[in-house]
Amino acid sequence: MVMFLFLVVALAVVVAAVTLAVVSGGESAPLAEVAPERLQDPLPPDRPVDRADVESLRFPLAPRGYRMADVDDALSRLGAELAERDARIADLESTLAGARTAPHPGHTSLDKPAPEDRP
Repeated sequence: MVMFLFLVVALAVVVAAVTLAVVSGGESAPLAEVAPERLQDPLPPDRPVDRADVESLRFPLAPRGYRMADVDDALSRLGAELAERDARIADLESTLAGARTAPHPGHTSLDKPAPEDRP
């Protein structure tokens, strides 16, 4: 029984000492400031952003930062919308190029050649 009481008192003293050291900051120097992790922007500056660029974009982790699932969902949606937009633009450009080269049926030229003058 004496041994049990000794262990309980020793445990209480150790817990109190650790708590006091943590709360008071101890005698050690304060922690050095650490520069926050920054996003290294991998998006290309010399061309438009495409779906692969958006899918490869990853944000840095932070203890109280963003919810990764929400950001990943937003990036997936953005990538899908960019792909849809690019496909629509390519379709419209090919339609426009085809319309410019094809002759229009029933189209008459307003510039008719002038009849030759006979003396």
